[in-house]
Amino acid sequence: MSLEDEAARADEARWPAWLVRTGALARRETLRIVRRPKNTVLPPVVTNSLYVTVFGVILGARIGTTAGVPYLQFVLPGLVALGAISQSFQNSSFTLFHGRWEEYVHAVIASPLRPAEAVLAYLVGSAVRGLSVALIIFGVGLAFTDVPVRHPLLLAGFLLVVVVLFGSLGLAGGLWADDFDQLTVFNQFLIQPLVFFGGVFYPLGDLPGLLQTVSYLNPMVYIVSGVRYGLLGQSAVPPLTAMGVLAAAAALSVVAVVGLFERGYGLTE
Repeated sequence: MSLEDEAARADEARWPAWLVRTGALARRETLRIVRRPKNTVLPPVVTNSLYVTVFGVILGARIGTTAGVPYLQFVLPGLVALGAISQSFQNSSFTLFHGRWEEYVHAVIASPLRPAEAVLAYLVGSAVRGLSVALIIFGVGLAFTDVPVRHPLLLAGFLLVVVVLFGSLGLAGGLWADDFDQLTVFNQFLIQPLVFFGGVFYPLGDLPGLLQTVSYLNPMVYIVSGVRYGLLGQSAVPPLTAMGVLAAAAALSVVAVVGLFERGYGLTE
């Protein structure tokens, strides 16, 4: 018996089998992010640094305060949420589509990994990337202004739910897309419009009555409100309501994606 086989058996004896299987794929996904920071972390950091500079510093100097806080403090929670959203979605959608494109996803299908375990492993990679970028964006914001963290546990909970939700939506997109251009459809025509109408750059109370009411159908409102409450202690939506809506949406998304994996949708074609 080789040393590798002995080590594998030792791991299986020490850890549950499902955790060993899931951990192997999650490790590969995490290493892909760590080893390619120029492609995975640097671009969103540069983009959001520009957002902070233009909207927060330059425009904020003219606006002054919004909702009782400096404009940069008001905008920063939305930028943190945007970083977590876009990067968790992009990570899972690209890695799964690329695996289909290059056909190495067949190794995942043929492995002992169960559908739920594969989904969990991909979501771990998406969470690592989304949360890392969100943390870096927050650090960039701290270079320009003091930002309190009023409710750290709720903040962590909201960000975790967000990366799970959009990581699972990214997996659905990666299964659905037939070419690289289709991967941009979700981002360009769904995520970005919802973000800009989700209260990132303005308080919902400034909208006219009908537009304000319609805005509560936008899931981004609950995301931005939750992260803003975690940082600043203020929210357009009661935080527990926002958490409940997002947790339910994340759970439904994960269940749906596991179902797609079980059916082999997009994987065996």
